[in-house]
Amino acid sequence: MPTLPSAQGVVASIGYAAGPLHLLGRQQAAYAPSGDPLTEAARLQAAIGKARDQVAVLMGTAEADSAAILEFQVAMLEDESLSEPAIASIGAGADAAAAWFAALDEQIAGYDAADDDYFRARGADLRDIRDRVLRSLAGGGDDAIPSGSIVCAPDLTPTQFLSADWSAGGGIALLQGSAASHVAMLARARGVPMLVGLGALDAANDDFVQLDAEAGQLTVLPDTEARHEFLRASTAHLQAINFARAHLHQPAVTSDGAPVAVSVNIAAPSDVDQIDVSTCDGVGLMRTEFLYGDGLPDEETQVAAYSRVLAWAGDKPVIIRTVDAGGDKPVPGFTVAETNPFLGLRGIRLCLAYPEIFRVQIRALLRAAVHGNLRVMLPMVSLASEFAAATALFEDEAQKLHAAGIAYKLPPLGIMVEVPAVAIAPQAFSDVAFFSIGSNDLTQYVMAAARDNGAVAALHDVRHPAVLILIGNVVRFAQQHGIPISLCGDAGGDPHAIPDLLAAGLRSLSVAPAQLAMAKATIARTSLT
Repeated sequence: MPTLPSAQGVVASIGYAAGPLHLLGRQQAAYAPSGDPLTEAARLQAAIGKARDQVAVLMGTAEADSAAILEFQVAMLEDESLSEPAIASIGAGADAAAAWFAALDEQIAGYDAADDDYFRARGADLRDIRDRVLRSLAGGGDDAIPSGSIVCAPDLTPTQFLSADWSAGGGIALLQGSAASHVAMLARARGVPMLVGLGALDAANDDFVQLDAEAGQLTVLPDTEARHEFLRASTAHLQAINFARAHLHQPAVTSDGAPVAVSVNIAAPSDVDQIDVSTCDGVGLMRTEFLYGDGLPDEETQVAAYSRVLAWAGDKPVIIRTVDAGGDKPVPGFTVAETNPFLGLRGIRLCLAYPEIFRVQIRALLRAAVHGNLRVMLPMVSLASEFAAATALFEDEAQKLHAAGIAYKLPPLGIMVEVPAVAIAPQAFSDVAFFSIGSNDLTQYVMAAARDNGAVAALHDVRHPAVLILIGNVVRFAQQHGIPISLCGDAGGDPHAIPDLLAAGLRSLSVAPAQLAMAKATIARTSLT
């Protein structure tokens, strides 16, 4: 049988898989309203309780990274404020399913529009909660994913992923989805190949398919030639993985002897529980947005979160980024509505606009700094005056802590290089303690291509000459002035991009924990001479 046209997607988790296609969710049970508001409200509460119990069972057997996701879902399902709008709609005449869908969809839309990975992942969690309750209302169970299959759906929820048995292989092919979702994170952590943004797919259930999550291709009913090529590529990939594992516990050094520091990016303190500190050179980026998911965190909560990671790292550096909320990132009591979330009041701009909120985080960072080797990074900096204003706030809060007799330490302050203006003219920032290139946003702004938009995914390439020229420009400036510089975006863990980044002069990269071994192995194969 001839090979059907292949579908092209965006790689969310690298790898190869072949097997029968499983079209998830082809049949959904319909909800039958009772017509009585009291009955509808009772049904909704029962369905929410059932969904909570189901997720709690999953959480009891999950690994630490998965448990953190499921813990959030259980907390949301136990939060009465989540169901209150739906209960009110039921009182106004809506049935339970319609009321629940409308109430959750409004919140999901706000999270989905966010530019920040953390908030978009929370949107996926809410969608997971919404759909699980809807299935419970309709009396339907989960559509089980057969072991070893290539599951295909518009999107996949974290609990659907965690309910599947991936030990016998298999893969994920999503018609929509995002490489920044929680499911993508889970897939990368477990080595499950995953493509997103495939669009339409000309295939039937149980068709044999090949998933190439390196070239970003799904092939339906492959012919003999396609199968041979897939075998060759997948074998080479397996060899590369084995080579990478051998380098995880070794220092990163190029084939011609140049040492490269490789740190990890984390989104929450619990991320370090799964990382052997001896395998990395510290934390190159700790995001703090997780603290603001449900509103403004207090000082003590922040001190505890930062201190936990600093204690884990010991004397190795930990770069904590001040909160990168703003524009389209929904933080009650902090963010503002804007027409252009990509170019709005976000990062340091928002923090300086609301210094009373920023000062809480500053005090927490100053207090936590006594527990380790802390460095603080300011996001979305465009002007030297922004860095100066932030520095003044840190110094002011340090003086207040000193006067109050509270232990503190003033950490080095650096900036993210993600706004093209800074990469073009870094001369205005000769007084920063360090630079860290945010390749995701820098590429997005240089190429005018949203990083989470599958339609323009081909444009979002850090290896484009324009992006590499800017990276090289700021690297040269940093080296000339003795300013440490690293890169903490997704490109740092991309085997295809690493040689170009090293050629541009970078000698320090920070990557997702799951990419650590492969990044070191790629460095070991790279020659700079």
